[in-house]
Amino acid sequence: MTLTHSMTTTVKQTLPDVDRAAHHARGFLEALGVDLSGPARHESAMRMAKAYLEMMSSDPFEMTTFDNDEGYSELVLVAAIPVQSLCEHHFLPFTGVAHVGYLPGDRLVGLSKLARTVEMYARGPQTQENLTQQIADHLNAALMARGVGVVIEAEHTCMSLRGVRAGGARTRTSAFTGDLRESAARSEFLSSVS
Repeated sequence: MTLTHSMTTTVKQTLPDVDRAAHHARGFLEALGVDLSGPARHESAMRMAKAYLEMMSSDPFEMTTFDNDEGYSELVLVAAIPVQSLCEHHFLPFTGVAHVGYLPGDRLVGLSKLARTVEMYARGPQTQENLTQQIADHLNAALMARGVGVVIEAEHTCMSLRGVRAGGARTRTSAFTGDLRESAARSEFLSSVS
């Protein structure tokens, strides 16, 4: 199955088989010594499969844009968009917020589409660094903006629940394109999200 997201992005994805995933989840849990025989855990493998399917799925949407009739040229910024994704190294969640902004050219975007773009790219295993760049690149191409900025701040459970167990540590990544790469515009963006 091929899913087309907006004007420029096509993502290839196979159809999910939740029953097969639940079968393998059961085997995975049992191999780790988890007793699934009790009534509270009878459906745990299926719940696990459905939970991962939900974390790796997003709804397609149309990138709604409008003519910039009034010639608005200042920063448009949506702050604190929730981010939920999976670390591709451990398949454990990382969660936080994304701050997404752009300097309009000829088109303005419906503000909810910035949040939908974050969700679309966040649904699936990856690194935070790649997620940040994918969002910036997609918006830059879709909007033909004068510049796009994306900052993501997230806590990684692969770091807080295992290994070093550094609970509360947050990772911050950023990507800037066009005029937002210049120091003054970038400083305005970063001071708005600090």
